[in-house]
Amino acid sequence: MADASKDQGLGKRIKAFRAHKHLTQADLARAARVSPAYVSELEGGAGKRPSGRVLLGLADALGVTIADLLGRQVQPATVDALPEGLQEFAAERGLPHADIEMLASIRFRGDPPRSARRWALIYDTIWTSRGLDDEPSGPQA
Repeated sequence: MADASKDQGLGKRIKAFRAHKHLTQADLARAARVSPAYVSELEGGAGKRPSGRVLLGLADALGVTIADLLGRQVQPATVDALPEGLQEFAAERGLPHADIEMLASIRFRGDPPRSARRWALIYDTIWTSRGLDDEPSGPQA
């Protein structure tokens, strides 16, 4: 029975990460190289136990770590190592570990942001600018 509840937690996390990225089940399935029906079964907590390859494909497609998908922390919390305000912001938003690591590396003129509010502005700017990658480059007529 414990395995079923773990699988259901995995499904809820996959669905939440997918929704956060504005992906359909079909989009996620295509990117992870699995069938849409399998993604649906996972999200529904059907007791499926995905292989490491499938977990890696899902994690890569969602931009998170396998540990994020499994709801586990791979390394001990390094609260002291996080820049000021980042821990508070990450906790408020429930950010995946990969996003926290990315933010922790940001410096402006040598210094990281210091307030949760500034971290939020930076994160939201990065998140909302993702569509710029899909725009054609070069001179516009």
